[in-house]
Amino acid sequence: MGIDIRNIKRLMDYDNILVVDEKGIIIFFDLADLNVLREIGLRPEEFMGKHITSFYENLTNENSTIMRVIKSGKAESNVRQQLVTKNGNHFESISSTYPIIDNNKVIGAIEFAKHYYSKKNIQSLDKMASHKVYRKNNTIYTMDNIITANPNMKAIKEKIRKIAKTNSSVLINGKTGTGKEVVAQSIHNLSDRYGSPFLSVNCGAIPPNLLESTLFGTVKGSFTGATDMPGLFEQAEGGTLFLDEINSLDFYLQVKLLKAIEEKMIRRIGGNKNIYVDIRMISATNEDPEILVSEKRLREDLFYRLGVVQIDLPTLEERKEDIEPLVEYYIHFYNNNMNMYIKGVKPEVLECFKRYSWPGNIRELKNAIETAYNNAESNQISLEDIPKRISKHHEAPLPNHKGTKESTLKNTIQELEKSIIASELKNTNGKLTDAALRLGISKQLLKYKIEKYKLR
Repeated sequence: MGIDIRNIKRLMDYDNILVVDEKGIIIFFDLADLNVLREIGLRPEEFMGKHITSFYENLTNENSTIMRVIKSGKAESNVRQQLVTKNGNHFESISSTYPIIDNNKVIGAIEFAKHYYSKKNIQSLDKMASHKVYRKNNTIYTMDNIITANPNMKAIKEKIRKIAKTNSSVLINGKTGTGKEVVAQSIHNLSDRYGSPFLSVNCGAIPPNLLESTLFGTVKGSFTGATDMPGLFEQAEGGTLFLDEINSLDFYLQVKLLKAIEEKMIRRIGGNKNIYVDIRMISATNEDPEILVSEKRLREDLFYRLGVVQIDLPTLEERKEDIEPLVEYYIHFYNNNMNMYIKGVKPEVLECFKRYSWPGNIRELKNAIETAYNNAESNQISLEDIPKRISKHHEAPLPNHKGTKESTLKNTIQELEKSIIASELKNTNGKLTDAALRLGISKQLLKYKIEKYKLR
């Protein structure tokens, strides 16, 4: 099979590559700027498998360069077109299109194009993603990476689809390794902000004095060695800023963060002017946020501002039915990313995985599969291949999970708390101020708990 590109010139000037089959159906594309898709009004996953003329009001089989090349078998170079999208946007395209020929028959076409439109360019970082188009917004995860057969996790996925359409702040609560960043990136990639950057920082990994400048930026001369440097708030303009381990922020930074979120403005360290920022805030903690508030490690007002929407991720222990599909998923992943092929795991390995408590959650499971790839002597993973801390559990009795989530200590406590609050509301005839006083919590926290437990 060959591509007739004898007259091809200056293809490096083009930003976008599109490949279609002999019917004009898109089978491959690579775009330098995700805003091209936003102009069309589509998401990356909606672009594949569609006819090239279906995205534009003014494009037909007769005036489409791709369809003409498929019909004639002759290349068309440097063709300028005015395109009108289905949602009414206008932009100009310059393209060079070439037939894909096999045994003297045209079986498709490849087009190199550059688009011109009025919207500003986005910041894009070249990183690998599960869907390669998303690599340009600095993410590596989408909803496809949330693998589950668990009803609770399925409900969370539906919640993600719903809240992605809004700009409300989101607080993700989950133990280490439960997939908080996967959820955060999935929200971003399902939102209208997917064409702009997703930036992430672990607040617990950076000293407080450096974290402030990392978030808010600096002005030259504000301290020794300081330069004019935009912070993450500015760099994430139009996109999403994800703050992990938000509970690690000291109180001074919590106050400054709250002000920035509420006013949508920041000021660089040493600066004298306010800078407007348009971002969505997603934060995460590996500790119960209510406990953090009660222990005064997280400001109550910041908690309410960050947790307009709260997502509580279950541990892998609470979703044991996901172990098998996750194992299959990671075997497929490592088959594509390591120089070897594994068919699957032996039955005793799967039983061992189901007996193990997984304190490191999904991240630990992924690492266990990777360890097995480095030890495996055959195309099936055996007990000898997985970490010893896990394999020693293969003789342990299989835990009874009939009670599932309701039998956990956390949910027992929550049921008790719900009962106490309901009782006090009844004793005070629904007066929130009196009930909060009797319970020893603030009125705002009581309102949150009433909503959480659906007591009204």
